Amino acid sequence: MAEPCALLPVPLPDESFCQRRHFGVGEFHWELYMSFFTGPRGLTRAPLFTGTLLAGSLLSSLSNISLAQSSQQNFAQNTSQDSIEELVVVGNRFPVPRRQLATSVSVVDAQQIRDYGSFTLTDILRQTAAVGASSNGGVGSLSTLRIRGEQGFRTLTVFDGMRLSDPSGTQVAAPIEHLLASEIGRIEVLRGPQGLSYGADAGGVINISSAPNQSGFSGAIDAQGGARGTQQLSTQLGFGGERVDVSLAASDFGTDGFNSRLSDTDLLDDDGYDNETIHARVGVKLTESLDLELVRRETSSESQFDGCFSGFNQVNECLSVYDFTGSRAVLNYQSGSVTQSLAYALTETDRDNLSEGVSAFGAAGELERWEYQLGLSDLPGFDLIAGVDLEREVNGADDRDNSGVYAEVLSDFSERWFITLGFRQDDNEDFGEFTSYRLSSAYLIDLGGNTLKLKGAVGRGFRAPSLYEISYNEGPWASPPAAGLALNAEQSSGFEFGFEYSADRYVVELVAFQQDVEDAIDFDLAGFSGYLQFEGRNRSEGIELVTRASLTETLSATANFTLNKTKRANGLARLRRPEQMLNLGLSYQDPAGKLRINAFYRHSQNAIDEQAGTLIDLDDFGVLDLNASYTLREGVELYVRLENSIDEQYREVGDYRSANRGAFAGVRLSL
Repeated sequence: MAEPCALLPVPLPDESFCQRRHFGVGEFHWELYMSFFTGPRGLTRAPLFTGTLLAGSLLSSLSNISLAQSSQQNFAQNTSQDSIEELVVVGNRFPVPRRQLATSVSVVDAQQIRDYGSFTLTDILRQTAAVGASSNGGVGSLSTLRIRGEQGFRTLTVFDGMRLSDPSGTQVAAPIEHLLASEIGRIEVLRGPQGLSYGADAGGVINISSAPNQSGFSGAIDAQGGARGTQQLSTQLGFGGERVDVSLAASDFGTDGFNSRLSDTDLLDDDGYDNETIHARVGVKLTESLDLELVRRETSSESQFDGCFSGFNQVNECLSVYDFTGSRAVLNYQSGSVTQSLAYALTETDRDNLSEGVSAFGAAGELERWEYQLGLSDLPGFDLIAGVDLEREVNGADDRDNSGVYAEVLSDFSERWFITLGFRQDDNEDFGEFTSYRLSSAYLIDLGGNTLKLKGAVGRGFRAPSLYEISYNEGPWASPPAAGLALNAEQSSGFEFGFEYSADRYVVELVAFQQDVEDAIDFDLAGFSGYLQFEGRNRSEGIELVTRASLTETLSATANFTLNKTKRANGLARLRRPEQMLNLGLSYQDPAGKLRINAFYRHSQNAIDEQAGTLIDLDDFGVLDLNASYTLREGVELYVRLENSIDEQYREVGDYRSANRGAFAGVRLSL
């Protein structure tokens, strides 16, 4: 509810109002006073935040509790032999030592997320190997992540076990433009050919985890602002006990943006964005063998954009309203060598697009999912993972069920040679049964304390046409040749092979890959008739080179290069897929661990797009981001960031600008 702004120590415009929000866990409380003023389109902007810690009877004792920030580990620890023993979940939905993985996985931990300093998941992942990104403008604009050149909707995004797939869109995909980095503690990206246990349509997987709790109470608040009227306040509260684990992350983001569309020559307005997100996780140890975990996520956002329609006229006063709610509950049982989990999740999405303030298009989606997974270890020479899932997706008045059963064997007969073999059977209500598989193998060679891993994987999957694609071709807006066209399921296959060399102070990985999609479904960009199915094969093939090194005790470096040659069934290159992508990173940490300085450079080369049926070349570009942070004292960190420091002018999508140079600064407080 709106309140007077008298509590805030600075003068504000007359049209300002305030809101007070209260968060609490037990006796630990946080009150946020947020001042707002009304923007030119009626959207609210948040130029100032004031936080007040309330702890009731706990206030005096909190002052005596030392909950220091997690130590900033030397990069050499991540490049030593210890890193290959890191447990990774995304490859098999089961914790597996990284040394045994034969599929290609990228991991971004909490410190790396901080080092990047980006507002969004998109801007973090675009700096990792084989991940290309394109956005229709600034933060909050329609964005796509493509792993090894595949469509974004062929990549599954999971957050604390909850699928963020949205059936209300044109394809079932996570709207990654609404995922802010402030809530994220760790990211694992499966770049390999098949996600198998996640579903036959999971060609790649982005597995996101919220930050783990420390023992006892913990709290943090992060406030930053800068270019283009950008403001963000995020807070994290947590409690870690012997039987109860609770975490809450909340963020409020707003930016005035910039005029992102080149063809907007009449209104010439800035395209702003607002996002409010709450993500909560509760874990309860019911018995020594049985755990319960609950996850709840809510996101509300508003995005301004150009190029919508009012009647038959194209206008540039457009607003997209997005609301997401999701809940997941899972029971985990572990006794000896047996693990079992039973999970239920329900996510709901509402979208509304407004043209000149009037609702022009709306959509609602729902994804309901049951999952059961069994894990058996200590079997003679192998471990077994098996599961069953039932999923129901809803788009407006249309719905569809899909059931799947899978099993995967992980070899355990050798300390050097590891093999996995898995099969999955899906039964789709509209398109029948499909069988998919994945085979992978890794072999370790000891080279005098260093390790060489040879690896390879091959897999096959499918994707059923989305409910929207089917209904569009059957609806009044379709025209020949798409009108009435019956779409079939896409078939996908892929393989990869390469090596990973791990030494004391550096790691080098080289992977060659090839991925094919047969009978791909795409919208008719030439005639705008609807969705067409193109006979033949879309292909992406290339190499990935990834390295990270500890140069000195205080200086570390990362680099990755991707060469990806893509081809559509008609022989032309695939749209918005750079043929060459290069990412370089350099990080300095002073011996006292107080000062960190980071530089990240990314380069994109040889990409094309299509406008009104005409192919256009996208300019090559290079972007340099700089940031620095300083720990003033325990629990107080100041940081600054300069994005696109060389002010590169570039496009990732034909008719849309990208952000120019922008400076940001903030403070991070923790208990």
